Amino acid sequence: MLVQGTTRVGFIIGHPIAQVKSPGLFNRHFAEAGADRVLVPTDLAPAQVESFLATLRGVHNADGAVVTVPHKRAVVPYLDSLTDRARRLRAANVIRRNPDGTLVGDNVDGLGFTLAAAAHGLAPRGLTALVVGAGGVGSAIADALCEAGVARLALTDLATDAVAWLATMLADAFPATAIERPGSVADLSGYDLVVNATPAGMGGTGALPLPEAAIATLRAGCLVADVVTSPALTPFLQLAQARGCRVQQGPEMAAAQMTALGGFMGAM
Repeated sequence: MLVQGTTRVGFIIGHPIAQVKSPGLFNRHFAEAGADRVLVPTDLAPAQVESFLATLRGVHNADGAVVTVPHKRAVVPYLDSLTDRARRLRAANVIRRNPDGTLVGDNVDGLGFTLAAAAHGLAPRGLTALVVGAGGVGSAIADALCEAGVARLALTDLATDAVAWLATMLADAFPATAIERPGSVADLSGYDLVVNATPAGMGGTGALPLPEAAIATLRAGCLVADVVTSPALTPFLQLAQARGCRVQQGPEMAAAQMTALGGFMGAM
């Protein structure tokens, strides 16, 4: 890819940044499409978020920035406006720079998840789902599932304060969805969708997000999803496959999200 004076530039900001796969996905797509664009990985210290965004306002050949850990919440006070979902989640994972230099934030983590799930034939409306993990990604997935019309959503996390905030926010925003907060989960047979939105299993540790006895209660045909990208087939997903479940791997969400991220910035 030849970067030249006419090249449109996007950034992806995080700390650290070396493990992030988005630059490769985006730049491969741009090269194959013959697009004069580039996404630049930017290892940005938290103390520099405000000054980076101030500079971004004046970069006239910039489309915006993808935002990853740990900056998704930190960018919010420095943006001019937010979409409804970013405002609900108090976090943005993509920023569009408008021609006048104003910055608009959105959070499409959850949209990336539902797009990937749709490829498995899942239509959330009317279904019962469990999301394990109430951090940034888990919150976005839960919000997207409610927005897509799940009938019942259960949330669980060791961080009980995070679960309490998320459950309250979702109940207020989506009164048609029954929000539950089970202290522990022993029986998964009643769920149409089970999502691991925690790091459990990352890096080949073998860790599980739920007890193995609970995983053994999954019913065949349930869609079981994991946000962990390495390994793609986590121990959790392997056990779900053995139960006859459909599985959605972490890289599927990452790939589906690329369209949403690029579309919001106007780069796709």
